[in-house]
Amino acid sequence: MATEPDVPLQQDIPPQIDSERDALLADLERKLDLRFRDRHLLNLALQHGSFGHEGRGGRRESYERLELLGDAVLNLVVCDHLYHRYPDAPEGELAKLRARIVSEPWLARIAQALDLGRYIRLGKGEEKAGGRARPALLAVVLEAVLGAIYVDAGFGVSHAVTTKWLQETFEDLELPSDDYKSTLQELLQERERRLPRYRIRDEVGPDHAKVFVATVEAGGRTLGEGRGPSKKQAEQSAAQAALEYLRRRPARPAQPPRPAEPSRPGPPRPRGQSFRPNSRPPGRSRPGHPEQRSR
Repeated sequence: MATEPDVPLQQDIPPQIDSERDALLADLERKLDLRFRDRHLLNLALQHGSFGHEGRGGRRESYERLELLGDAVLNLVVCDHLYHRYPDAPEGELAKLRARIVSEPWLARIAQALDLGRYIRLGKGEEKAGGRARPALLAVVLEAVLGAIYVDAGFGVSHAVTTKWLQETFEDLELPSDDYKSTLQELLQERERRLPRYRIRDEVGPDHAKVFVATVEAGGRTLGEGRGPSKKQAEQSAAQAALEYLRRRPARPAQPPRPAEPSRPGPPRPRGQSFRPNSRPPGRSRPGHPEQRSR
């Protein structure tokens, strides 16, 4: 007996992408610096649940499944970066750094830089409520886009895209124990009552791999020099070098207080004569004295 071929369910058929929508997706691909083999994945990553529930040909999928996958990819990329960058850091400090990076404000900022809200498909109600600019929505849609990149191109491409998104964030990362600038400031204030001053002395290398050279000074003398891929990291490196230099040298002795100038002695007084502030020299009497009235 012949069997009928399986007919795909309506919700399993990807919605057709018209020419206007296709051009919009191609514009986003240029911003992402990649090209999808299956552009329907990118379209789905940008589709809010409200868009499929307002009478547009039945129930449609939303970005939610891709967002779940993208969140996992994002966490893996960030953990991979932190694991290799801080080989001696304990798990607790790495977890704090990951939480700072994989957070709504950071993701929303990246989405805003891509103008991601322009490409999201929303229902009329969500559109009127300002969903296109909501940081929470932008953050989850960005994760969905990352999930779509992973499904379409694999982990290598999604890792490269994520690293590019978070490049500035990674450059500014510091572990609490790596805050050499604060430690140096406290040490100088305690020893010499001075504050350190930082100066970017040079920039070397091409623009895509620039290295900054920083120096730190105090009291007219250079204490350390450091290099780094950002100005902030170069200053931290200079502060670390200054701390090593200062710890090898004894603390400067505190300047002793200047002795008070001795008071100038008054004219010598005759022996046996007591000093009275209001006394007058002998032979002069006050006005109205009995001796004057008797004259």
